[in-house]
Amino acid sequence: MKTLSIAGLLGLALFSLQAVADVALQSTADVQGNWKLEYTKKSISSSETIRREDSWAFNNGKVTITHIPRDGSFYDQTPVNYEVENGKLKIALLGRSDKFDVFSLLEKNDKEMVLKGKFGDIYHFVRK
Repeated sequence: MKTLSIAGLLGLALFSLQAVADVALQSTADVQGNWKLEYTKKSISSSETIRREDSWAFNNGKVTITHIPRDGSFYDQTPVNYEVENGKLKIALLGRSDKFDVFSLLEKNDKEMVLKGKFGDIYHFVRK
């Protein structure tokens, strides 16, 4: 009976890991278009979300992030390069073209996209 229970728990744990596994991006076309960042959260298991109002426009190897909240107002970021490398989305840091934010794709369909940052933060987008 103990063997069956342990095997069952192990199987459940493996299934749970697959449910949140990264999806490899094939090309920049996978993220192409305009996306509204609805919310972020600290991890996939976190229930607390932080509402966002940013818009991310991916077009021809450049991403433009607009309507970024800061100190009670908003600002727009200058376009920066992005690429897909080893199945991950790499977005150049503004003013530091040799440094990147790296994101994994968790989910994507025609209307929604969920990215995971390199430190585990979750970014939930809807297509504009």
